[in-house]
Amino acid sequence: MKPKLILGILAIVLFTSLLMYNFGNSISTYVNFEQAENRATSHVVGTWDDSRDYGFSRDTMQFSFYMKDEDGNVRRVVYPRPKPNNFEQATQLVVVGEMRNSVFHANEMLMKCPSKYNDGSELLNAQES
Repeated sequence: MKPKLILGILAIVLFTSLLMYNFGNSISTYVNFEQAENRATSHVVGTWDDSRDYGFSRDTMQFSFYMKDEDGNVRRVVYPRPKPNNFEQATQLVVVGEMRNSVFHANEMLMKCPSKYNDGSELLNAQES
């Protein structure tokens, strides 16, 4: 084989390996707060713990609240943006970010709110009674 061909094949293999490595690191699965301690980026699913303080700090320009993950672990979450409009109505939260000193620093926050659409069973039950 010619040296240029071997060099080209090695470059393609190296580029493909690097691409797959980076893609594997960018995929994040849903974890709890304890598992998030050992990861660079995590998606944590949970609910807002409304029994604790929450709010936006004008000093740090961050919104902070407490969240309970699906395993019952409660941690403080710091979000570098104002409180989303429908935060209190959310039935489930997904925060994306990293744990630092037992505080979850979220870069993104997704909220699942109750649907205004339903299957009509509530309406049928109300009409029957």
